[in-house]
Amino acid sequence: MNISQEKKDNLNAVIKININAEDYQARVDKAIKDQAKKAQIPGFRKGMVPPSHVKRMYGKSILVDEINNLLSDTLNNYLNEEKLEVLGQPLPQVDDSKTYNWDFADNFEFNYEVGLAPEFTLDFSSKDKLSNYKISVDDETLASRISNLRRSYGKMTNPDVSADGDVLYAELKQLSPDGSVFEDGISNTASVRLDQVKDEAIKASLIGLKKDDVVEFDIQKAFDNDAARVAALLKIEEAEAADLKSKFQLTVKNVNRLEESDLDQAFFDKIFGEGEVTTEEEFRTKITEELEGMMVQDADQKLQREMYTYVLDKVNFELPDEFLKRWLKATNEKLSDEELEGGYADFAKNLKWTLIGNKIVTDNDIKIEYTDVVNIAKARIDQQFRMYSPQPISEEQLDQYAVQFLQDKENANRIFEEAKSLKVFEHLKSVFTLDEKPITFDEFSKLPQE
Repeated sequence: MNISQEKKDNLNAVIKININAEDYQARVDKAIKDQAKKAQIPGFRKGMVPPSHVKRMYGKSILVDEINNLLSDTLNNYLNEEKLEVLGQPLPQVDDSKTYNWDFADNFEFNYEVGLAPEFTLDFSSKDKLSNYKISVDDETLASRISNLRRSYGKMTNPDVSADGDVLYAELKQLSPDGSVFEDGISNTASVRLDQVKDEAIKASLIGLKKDDVVEFDIQKAFDNDAARVAALLKIEEAEAADLKSKFQLTVKNVNRLEESDLDQAFFDKIFGEGEVTTEEEFRTKITEELEGMMVQDADQKLQREMYTYVLDKVNFELPDEFLKRWLKATNEKLSDEELEGGYADFAKNLKWTLIGNKIVTDNDIKIEYTDVVNIAKARIDQQFRMYSPQPISEEQLDQYAVQFLQDKENANRIFEEAKSLKVFEHLKSVFTLDEKPITFDEFSKLPQE
């Protein structure tokens, strides 16, 4: 067997593998004998089928399988021994001029295209500067959070007349251009939340309504052409909602109002557990601490996004783009040329970030421990539970859920990559100069989002 590499340039190469009959004959003979021991063929007892009979019946398919196995082993071993860092996976070159008899005596030649990872250097120091925002909890943000919690644990009432913040349970019927109900048009009964209506004039027209009142409703204008929200209200496809021009007749079936819960002991116990909070002052302190923790996360996420952009702009290197596009097409049969071109830039960015992150980890001997992975898994599980209940689950339960979650290989790989990425960000934060900037939550929310 002979294996060699022909470099096309710094980012592309062809690996050539020549296989002679003696390279695969022993493997094929063993595979045939193994198959003979397991084969169930009429006229023979199990395990007593002559290998020559198996070779005559299945020999070529066994030969193909063993050649493929040999190729895979040989190629992987070569890449490891030569320490070649390849991107994607090797792609076989099809050569229609070569024909083989597959008669157990052929000499084979196979060529594989590979995309090579680029070589680059990193030069980060305290001269690299980014803003690190420290978000303060203002009175408006605190009041909004408390109001949302009180509504979440409040009770539903049905007032006679609608007011701002109510929910109208209403029948929606599509209107023709002349204002009449469109026969066989779109019709659905749904809950229209007034707090989600963007247009102030339309919102005003929905305030003061009673059961059985009828109004004309410009649904696109009401929700600022939010196709997803319109589709959900009308139970139609999002694409259809995006093209919809019609107004609708809105008939009120009921007015629903969620009354805020009282700030009493029963409410405190539902939020934080029995007896954990006993006064309104303690409650506000707890909510403030919760918000401060959330805002630290928000600020850190913004810093990570800005760091991601900054690093990609600073570290310049090329990728074997044409090879990678062929590889993406080869491994995603349903990927259209338009989808490939539209999504390749983001794919390339993420790949560059992965290469930079791997080099940071290697150059700085950064270790990703099992405990790092488990702690992130626990944090993600805890976040999911808090979406349904603000009361935390026990540490013991979190440990059990995390172990079960990480038994899935896909989950484990995803969380490992997240742990590695966080380690990379922590390293960069220790190297960069971070200018702390105090800011209110309202000011922070108005900053451009990358």
